[in-house]
Formats: sequence, structure tokens, C-alpha cells
Amino acid sequence: MMRTIFETIEKYRVIPVIAIDDVSAALPLADALLEGGLPLAEITFRTQAAANVIHTLAEKRPELCVGAGTVLTPTNIHDAIHAGAKFGVAPGLNAETLDLAESLEWMFIPGVCTPSEIESALSMNFTVLKFFPAGAMGGTTMLKALSAPYFHTGVRFLPTGGVSESNLAEYLAIPTVLACGGTWIASQSDIAEGNWQQIKQRCQRVAEIVAGLK
Repeated sequence: MMRTIFETIEKYRVIPVIAIDDVSAALPLADALLEGGLPLAEITFRTQAAANVIHTLAEKRPELCVGAGTVLTPTNIHDAIHAGAKFGVAPGLNAETLDLAESLEWMFIPGVCTPSEIESALSMNFTVLKFFPAGAMGGTTMLKALSAPYFHTGVRFLPTGGVSESNLAEYLAIPTVLACGGTWIASQSDIAEGNWQQIKQRCQRVAEIVAGLK
């Protein structure tokens, strides 16, 4: 299962990172992503609706690969798995959550931004890591520098935070980058206003950028 999910993420190269407040918007959002050709979503635990949104998507749009974001605690992990999330992503490195995710054989991507954190994650057998906050930590220049001494380990990164349509290709061109987290694809305001066509178009633009790199 983990291998299949990683292969899906690597195929599409961008995971829409989404904070959603209203469960009723879940299905229109999913349809916009699917119609735009980007069948992935990381629903963050930044809102009270997150678990219910994940459950709704997992149950009614199974063709969408749904994960949980901002997974900070063991409780978040249990809630995410119970809701049907296929993977989890964290902004930081927490040994307790990593141990639980590993024991449950649940695909989990911890966050790092320093060499020491990368080494800690690797020591716990986690090789796919979120680089966060990517832009604030130096963007592609920093990520290239971090990648050099660890390239031989097979580590792969998911840069998130500061990634946009304008710099997406530059991030994806880095050999250690598995995919990027896309917070710009479906903002809270776009979802609240029902801007489904704009979200669909951003997904289509991502597909064009990814295709241009092949």
C-alpha cells in the first residue's frame, strides 16, 4: 500500500494542501481536483472539519487519494486513520508520532528543515520527508544544499510552504524532490466562495508544468 501511494504521489508530483472549514464543500472540491487531473488531497488538521472531510472524501470519492496534514499527535494519527486517510504529513519531526505511524504501518511523512532533523528521520527509517517551511528556509537553494550530503541515502523531499505555480518547475527539477505540497491550489477563501473552476484550472496548469519536465 505504501509503495502504491508513493508511486501515485510521484506520478502527479503535487499534493494539494487544503484547509477546509465546511464538510459540505468536500465533494465539490474533490470533483474540481479530479476534473483538473490532480487526484490527490492533503486535508490538514488545522480546522475542526478535517476528520469529517477526510471521511466524506474517502467514502464518496475513493478515486481521490486522500491524506491528512498537520498531523501533530498520536490522536491525530488515530483520527486520520479512522477517517480513512491513506497517508499523513507533519510539519515537524516527533519521535512519538513516527513510532506510532511505523507500528501501524501507516504511510507518514515527517517534516524537516535541518541536517540534524534529516539524520534523525533517516535513523528511524523514514526516507520521504517534508521540507518545511520551504520558502522561509531558503527555497530551492537551501534544498539543493541539504540534498547533496544525503543523496546517496535515497532520501526524497516534499517541499511545502512558499511553493507556487511560478517556482514549481524549479523545485521539481531537483533530483531529490518526490513532489511538492501545493497550498496555492485550493485556498480556504476559494473553497468558501465555491471557486471550483479556478481550482480545476490550477490543477490543469500543474499537469502542464509536470508534463513539461518529462
